[in-house]
Amino acid sequence: MKAKLFRQPWGLLLIIIMGQFPVKQIHAQNKSSEILWDNYGVPHIYGTSIEEMYYGFGWSQMHNHGNLILRLYGEARGKGSEYWGERANFFDRAVHLFNLPERAIASYNKQNNTYKKYLDAFTNGVNAYAKAHPEAIAEEIKQVLPIKPTDVLSHTMRVINIEFMVGAEAGKERASPPGSNAMAISPSKSASKNAMLVANPHLAWEYLFTFFEAHLNGPDFNAYGAALVGMPFLAIAFNDNLGWTHTVNTIDAVDRYELTLQNDGYLLDGVQQPFEVKKVTFKVRQPDGSFQEKKVELKSTKHGPVLIGQNGKSYAIRAAGWDNYDLMWQYHKMGQSKNWQEFEANVKMMQMPMFNLLYADKAGNIFYLFGGNVPKRSEGNGAFWEGAVPGTESKYIWTQTHPYQDLPKLFNPKSGFVHNANDAPWTSTYPVALNPKNYPAYMAPLKMDLRAQRGVNLIKDDSSITFEELVNYKMNTGLEAADRFLNDLLQAVEKYPDSAASRAAQVLKAWDKQTNANSKGAVLFATWFDKVNPGMFGNSMNFNPDMITNLWRLEQPVTTPNGLKDPQKAVALLVQAANEVKQKYGAMDVAWGDVNRFKRGSLDIPGNGGNGLLGIYRTMQFREAPDKKAYAIAGEGYIAVTEFGPKVKAQVLLAYGNASQPGSKHISDQLQLLADKKLRPALLEKAAVLQNLEKRERIIYSPEKNHKK
Repeated sequence: MKAKLFRQPWGLLLIIIMGQFPVKQIHAQNKSSEILWDNYGVPHIYGTSIEEMYYGFGWSQMHNHGNLILRLYGEARGKGSEYWGERANFFDRAVHLFNLPERAIASYNKQNNTYKKYLDAFTNGVNAYAKAHPEAIAEEIKQVLPIKPTDVLSHTMRVINIEFMVGAEAGKERASPPGSNAMAISPSKSASKNAMLVANPHLAWEYLFTFFEAHLNGPDFNAYGAALVGMPFLAIAFNDNLGWTHTVNTIDAVDRYELTLQNDGYLLDGVQQPFEVKKVTFKVRQPDGSFQEKKVELKSTKHGPVLIGQNGKSYAIRAAGWDNYDLMWQYHKMGQSKNWQEFEANVKMMQMPMFNLLYADKAGNIFYLFGGNVPKRSEGNGAFWEGAVPGTESKYIWTQTHPYQDLPKLFNPKSGFVHNANDAPWTSTYPVALNPKNYPAYMAPLKMDLRAQRGVNLIKDDSSITFEELVNYKMNTGLEAADRFLNDLLQAVEKYPDSAASRAAQVLKAWDKQTNANSKGAVLFATWFDKVNPGMFGNSMNFNPDMITNLWRLEQPVTTPNGLKDPQKAVALLVQAANEVKQKYGAMDVAWGDVNRFKRGSLDIPGNGGNGLLGIYRTMQFREAPDKKAYAIAGEGYIAVTEFGPKVKAQVLLAYGNASQPGSKHISDQLQLLADKKLRPALLEKAAVLQNLEKRERIIYSPEKNHKK
């Protein structure tokens, strides 16, 4: 469901002119901290205390995304249908089914006293902005205020535990499944002899997957990176000494148990068990402003909460990581780390319930971790646990997870790099350095799609990678599928001549095998390849064994699959593809950017990149509109390429801009850079920020002692 972004003009800012910069007084008391806003709407927050830094972080998120954030907090509170009507009831059910309000209270009570102050400060920053700028908040959003720390915690759990983890297992349809690219280069493979890190998450361009770029500075803290909106920590970041990034991993930390119902209960070990029933009454706002009550019963078993599948069967969901109360504290400590030893000690807290972690530092270390809370299971391989697990036997209800030392990881591999593009840990470097036989069969599957192979093939043979080359590798729009299958297809056309196929082959011969805006032939090839690999644009990586000679093998991870088993059928499919493309677009050689577009606000420009299952490293997900053009909805979002030399160097981009508030010029101001395949320098020093200053705000945080959980 799309978040509704409400439009209301900005009010006038009250400013005090000090020197040449406009200065806004956020609060008045003694010495002040400040937020320096650069020309791309990135806040550089300088706090005289860590509490003031987090207060400024809450304030600045509201400044750029106020309506969106408050809506997300309202939904995480489980009152969306009360605030906005029946359309939000689906989220309310999920929030209460997984007991987020209760879990949030428990989590807040278990925060250590130090972090509780930081969380309070962030929350107060959110409320302070809304109070100071009521004109910036849409009327139907204001009812969510004031925000409480438990709202922040509930929202964070909703995104990580439900959206990232439970969503896929529960069979939720996703137009843009989460993904990412990441790589770390060691000094042995770096031209400068400095370690380098590439961060590149691929998430939806809206709603709760929106990234917010920020620079946090406080006593003994200095980190630059991106947070998911509404969260009080940088999820992907670097400081003067080190940095880390994440990709969605192949972890199976959530299981779906098929229940056998009997009377009003379910069977477990041959005995009928009663459901645990939670009765919830929702107030549902009607179009005329009145309310109707909606009473529902939410059921749970000893496995976990109960969902009804699309096939009408009942399933119970069991997920790891619900008790990770120190998740935010861990990320704070990671950002504060000064070296590998400190960083690893913080990662060992094991508060991340999922995600691969890739790391690099100034000392030249690189690291890969298959992170998360992997359940300890009594038996069964990956295929068993990925499917519907029998819910009739208690032996399948796990109670423990694997400790840090059990997880696949690599520290400074001989290859000189670690890489991940949502593939399994076994292919996190090349040559393969992790043996799946040394781990439980359920730890991770055996698979590596073409996008992951593309990333490894771009860098594996380059023994002296410059910073500029690394940026170019990140921006590569070529297709691994074309490198793998195009020559075979052209040879098949020669062997089985057909006038229509020959005309299509001429287009493909002239094609540059890229998905640049002006690439002619990419649309035709992608249409053909989807027929060879059915369901490709439905996010299936399973190749058709009737069409492909050699399927993927771990022994040849970056050169398989390959070969066309049925060349004659491949030619027939090319004719079909050519007819479809010509009928739809008027020509077989339509340019990629004429079909695939980047659109944000009023800006609509030719796009580049494409579906990762084509083996495109510059991953973009386009959705077709009625005008027959496809518009980017997900993919390249936040990008950071960092070199850890004596002085840290970084280039960054937030594709869709750092704001969603109506009237902000930062809604689309980075889209042209995306189209041009360019990054911008990260402003890491105050002098550089001042040279690119848009606005300056003074802040002082006075803790409010009367907020409730």
